Amino acid sequence: MNDTTREETQPLQPLIVLVRPQMGENIGAAARAMLNFGLTGMRIVAPRDGWPNPKAVAMAAGAGRVLDDARLFDTVEEAVADCSYVVATTARQRGLFLPVHDAEGAVKEIRTRQAGGERCAILFGGEKSGLATEDVARANAILTLPVNPEFSSLNLAQAVLLTAYEWRRSVDASLPFDSPYDDTPAPRQELDGMLAHLNGVLEEAGYFYPEDKRITMERNLRTMFTHARFTEAEIRLFRGMIRQLAYWGRGGSDS
Repeated sequence: MNDTTREETQPLQPLIVLVRPQMGENIGAAARAMLNFGLTGMRIVAPRDGWPNPKAVAMAAGAGRVLDDARLFDTVEEAVADCSYVVATTARQRGLFLPVHDAEGAVKEIRTRQAGGERCAILFGGEKSGLATEDVARANAILTLPVNPEFSSLNLAQAVLLTAYEWRRSVDASLPFDSPYDDTPAPRQELDGMLAHLNGVLEEAGYFYPEDKRITMERNLRTMFTHARFTEAEIRLFRGMIRQLAYWGRGGSDS
């Protein structure tokens, strides 16, 4: 187990602390969920089946590096000894005088504290009964998720995934969203060209009947396609369909 890990190079990330996890598969799935959303600092407290665990490695798939750098501790006290702000995840009220946050609120508080140089950790309990009350008592706040009160038990890896997702969402919120899809509406002249093309083909097909309804029908078509806010790529696609339908309507002849 490494004493110096990626924790040292990722000071602005919360540590994910798995407390007495039982199944290696869940540890591996938690590692995978972490790396999906850019978290790499895992600490493990007293895993039931020992450590390292080959089942965790198999389940982690491409996230094995999170497990390689995971640090093992005997107690929660030791695992969070170097952290100044700790959040405990639990769905149950413990009678403790601790602030309670949803995932968004907890992540916001963590980001604020980390910006000030504090090391933060999030505790997740084992599969059987979650965190013990004495574990929660070591935290500064509670994180709870809006689960079904009649079935509030989350799988360990699912709880890690939901929290890691919220962390990633908060990080990306301040960055421009780089979408591979350009949804900018096409210039009006592109739309006009497509409508002229469409109207010409529809006229050949005898669509504008009776003639005295033609103006209204053309106006309705324009309104429909204007509201659709086609992009240039979508207009090219649509004009290709019009062209092919016209070709088929002429019996496959360009004449």
